Amino acid sequence: MKLGLLSAILEGYSFEEMIDIVSGMGFACVEVACWPQGKAERRYAGVSHIDVEHLDAEEAGRILSYCRERKVEISSLGYYPNTMDPDREKREGYISHLMKLIDASALLDVNMVTTFIGRDQSKSVEKNLELVKGIWPPILAHAKEKGVKVAIENCPMLFGEDQWPGGHNLMTTPENWKKIFDILPDSNLGINYDPSHFVWQMVDYIQPLYEFRDKIFHVHYKDIKMYPEKLKRAGTMAYPLEYMSPKIPGLGDVDWAKFVSALTDIGYNGYACIEVEDKAFEGSRERVLESIRLSKRYLEQFVV
Repeated sequence: MKLGLLSAILEGYSFEEMIDIVSGMGFACVEVACWPQGKAERRYAGVSHIDVEHLDAEEAGRILSYCRERKVEISSLGYYPNTMDPDREKREGYISHLMKLIDASALLDVNMVTTFIGRDQSKSVEKNLELVKGIWPPILAHAKEKGVKVAIENCPMLFGEDQWPGGHNLMTTPENWKKIFDILPDSNLGINYDPSHFVWQMVDYIQPLYEFRDKIFHVHYKDIKMYPEKLKRAGTMAYPLEYMSPKIPGLGDVDWAKFVSALTDIGYNGYACIEVEDKAFEGSRERVLESIRLSKRYLEQFVV
């Protein structure tokens, strides 16, 4: 297993500065955030450490050389929009940029992108599955042609009024994973597995590792802290932030020993990247860097 970092937390740093931090802290890899330039849409989104729209062979060579010199691999190019947005213009823009990530991932010989499947939050699961049938086959066909894997994170993206009631990502539970894999049996479609999202959904985050072992392409290490008293008052139908908050690994409710143990059981030897979204460590660059150091030090109990 290769321990890394999702670069989105290092907003405001250049690519070179970001790689220097990742290398200096001793990470083996980095998932590089590649949002459209200058178009931040939400917290931790809009960060772009590689401009995929203008990437050419010369720049790709320079990027790879810089990474090799600092002994850092790029695990994936990350971009997490709503590719099934009900607004057709937005949807087309999101898909267009995702296609550019796929091209860039192939050019960089990374051969993986991490993203969401998307969802029309006003429609039922059944109607969204029909959307999947129409929207995703061309994306996966393009990725297959380029030799690129697509790993879908299991975050429901249900954090605010604009995402209510269904959220912006359909591929959020093992039940929905199975339905989507039945529709899209493509070998290059898999999972970017984040156990924290299962905690607040009250889904078992260990057993699916065994069931979907061949579909786990990438892993996120992020924690979630539940607030039982808030849950008792707000209930499970409340916006999730009412009763939980993202934490750095070790400060939430994920049992990391059991989770990593299960990963070793299934022989997972791919990339596992820390994702920092802990508000307690915001406010300054030093606090952000401290959150990364603490996360890495905690996880090194289980992953070297």
